[in-house]
Amino acid sequence: MALRKHLWQTVPYGESRRLYSTKVDLKKLRPMIYERIEKRANEYPVRAMVPVAVEVLKARNVLIQGVSTLLKSFPVMACKFCPEIYIGEKGHLIRTCHGYKRRAKNRYHEWVAGGLDDILVPVEAYHLYNMFQGVIKHDQRFDFDRIPAIVELCWQAGADPCGDIVSSGNSQGSEFLSPYDLTFVANRTLTAWETLRSGVQKLLFVYPAKVCKYCSEVHVGPSGHKARLCGVFNYESWRGAHFWTKAEVDHLIPPKIVWRQRPQDPPVLVDEGKGYYGRVPAILELCTKAGAIMPTKYNSMMKAQGLSGPAFC
Repeated sequence: MALRKHLWQTVPYGESRRLYSTKVDLKKLRPMIYERIEKRANEYPVRAMVPVAVEVLKARNVLIQGVSTLLKSFPVMACKFCPEIYIGEKGHLIRTCHGYKRRAKNRYHEWVAGGLDDILVPVEAYHLYNMFQGVIKHDQRFDFDRIPAIVELCWQAGADPCGDIVSSGNSQGSEFLSPYDLTFVANRTLTAWETLRSGVQKLLFVYPAKVCKYCSEVHVGPSGHKARLCGVFNYESWRGAHFWTKAEVDHLIPPKIVWRQRPQDPPVLVDEGKGYYGRVPAILELCTKAGAIMPTKYNSMMKAQGLSGPAFC
């Protein structure tokens, strides 16, 4: 107690600082920290999570093939100036378009034909040689490949993604599929969607992933990279460093919420009735149009028993 009183008496008046009786030699502590990091790297990948990573990769392939097949029978419309999409032959008349680089507000959408990337939004991340390698610097941003973030997460979890990366061109033709076959594909696709999200949720409990607070950049690893790219693909015009926070499932698998037309709704959804219409992930809306049954946990989003909005005049 006397020593603590003596230390506080040596501090000038008006200044408060914490003094310690022992000093830490960082030169001796640094090798211990590096050794601890190396030992921690030997604990990965976790054997119990390898089957989960393999299941996630298989579900991802089934999901891509299923959506590619369904898109040949059910058209998708995408806005020309914003990320809004709509499952149907014609777009809606809800004024939610914010224009290119968010320079407008509450405008009508200008619809064009959509594709696979409009429903399954591609999220890429840097491919690391190992989980605990050094942080990627700005001048090293072109030295590392960019691959889908889910594939990178499964690779770090012990799965072998070689030959499992499927593109939209690898799906089978669906011009002559019967309604029964379309319903089968839709149910399989919906099951793959739920399996993919639940599997990624399990992997994120064990393997860390980061997302930028101000843009959609994702990094799979214990710490983010130092590439100054924040704002390049968003409405900002400056290039700054990312502000990393913990990533969730929606950051790696964006659900892409769309407006849903219910049986009691008018043929064309209008802006005056947007408070009545339901909204669900685009995958679910596409699968239900092909005959799949919507999971009950989405009933609150669907507003299936809700009132009908005003009709288009």
